[in-house]
Amino acid sequence: MQYLIPLDTLTAALSRLPGIGRRTAERMAMALVQDQKGLMRILANALLEADENMVTCEQCGSITLTTKNPCDLCTRPRRDAHMLCVVESPADIIKIEESGGFHGRYHALMGRLSPMNGVGAVDLRVDKLLQRIADEKIAEVIITLGTDVESDATAVYLREILSTRSVKVSRIAFGLPAGSAVEYTDAATLSRAIKGRRTIDE
Repeated sequence: MQYLIPLDTLTAALSRLPGIGRRTAERMAMALVQDQKGLMRILANALLEADENMVTCEQCGSITLTTKNPCDLCTRPRRDAHMLCVVESPADIIKIEESGGFHGRYHALMGRLSPMNGVGAVDLRVDKLLQRIADEKIAEVIITLGTDVESDATAVYLREILSTRSVKVSRIAFGLPAGSAVEYTDAATLSRAIKGRRTIDE
């Protein structure tokens, strides 16, 4: 209805978020409009604050404050500056940091190869990656992408273009999740786990 254009605008904006379809966006918009506790204004203020104070790091692509760009992960001297972990998005960097298992530097591609969606190598931060490898004297690049077809294609592409550089290229191992049993694991995961096996004393 024409007199509800603001509601339609809000719904359209919410539906642009990842994983939010039109129906879910409509329910969210209605909940915000009907809320009597000021949630709409709280959300609006939070969005404005984030917009004004947060950006992606100009170097690695992680989320950082506008006052810290490059971010702490890129400037902290105790991190291994010669090891680069290549990921798809800033969310992956946060997840890896939470694991505490990596202490080098990061590089977010901001996507993955997806010809069906019109995403090619020029749409990713590949040129920036090559420049960093040369400028920062990177010794090892760890490709940390998922196991779906598009991630596999991206990993293969990266391995090919890096094969001409004087840099070690590795990819994270894939295997059984912690606490899982072999009998409940799918065949593809089992196959990758066996191929990526290590000696028992590692």
